[in-house]
Amino acid sequence: MNTLARWKRRAAALLLALGVLPPALAQDCPPPIDPTPAPAADRGPLWTIERDGHRSWLYGTLHVGKPGWTIPGPRIAQALAGADVVALELDPEDPAVQRLLVTEALRPVPPLPPALAERLQRAERAACVESPGLAALHPAMRAIVVTLAEARRAGLDTAWGQEPALATAARAGGRKLVALETVESQAALLMPREAEAIAATVERSLQPLESGGGAEALRRLASAWERADLATLEDYERWCDCVADDADREALHELVDARNPALADGIEAQHAAGGRVFAAVGAMHMVGEQGLPRLLAARGFVVRAVTPAR
Repeated sequence: MNTLARWKRRAAALLLALGVLPPALAQDCPPPIDPTPAPAADRGPLWTIERDGHRSWLYGTLHVGKPGWTIPGPRIAQALAGADVVALELDPEDPAVQRLLVTEALRPVPPLPPALAERLQRAERAACVESPGLAALHPAMRAIVVTLAEARRAGLDTAWGQEPALATAARAGGRKLVALETVESQAALLMPREAEAIAATVERSLQPLESGGGAEALRRLASAWERADLATLEDYERWCDCVADDADREALHELVDARNPALADGIEAQHAAGGRVFAAVGAMHMVGEQGLPRLLAARGFVVRAVTPAR
């Protein structure tokens, strides 16, 4: 489940472009999602951030979801209505983003060690996504496809992630939509090029799938996000079944905390330019000493949590 927690939305753009997530094909495949929409409600952590005489907002997203989760609750809708800039990690609807991800996913890389390649193939068969088209992708992307397919066992799917809905809302409302990161930097994180790094990435993706704890960990993550339970999110490393040693810990740092200063730079720049910014970034970037709320507070913002309406 660790891959999903760190790469969810970035992979979603590629998967939608390639159409490689099929419906369930057999009784033991990950099932289709129940289409019944969840009741409308505020979901996920939301803060106001104020400096220079005006207010912006900081929202922690989840990159998968359930039907109805893309409809904002009253407080999030109010924040969106008050913003004139929507800032995301990347614009998931940008064709250039999808083209580059597809190009990178299809670029030849060193093969996996045979035993690891067989494990990946077994995982693909178990998730009912094995196909010649999938076999042509970067091994790390293939592991992400498996993880996203298995997310259906937890009742979650990329179709109801937050970012595509926020991008659509920004365009529909005539708001400026900005990317806080580049597709090149995210592709480098998503799909390493060196043989050792590729193998390590796939190994980290397969471990929670093979242990059987991936779906339960994902349910816990989604529940914590839905309730804006920052304490559980901050404790993710302890219960995620994805950090076994210092190498795993360093990989998690590179994929989350190490990116936060640059994300804070982008949010600060948009706010300083006079924009009322609705900045929406994955919820794991919001917790810990290097989380965005603390980084922005250190830069002189007054940061206040907005209690979800229940």
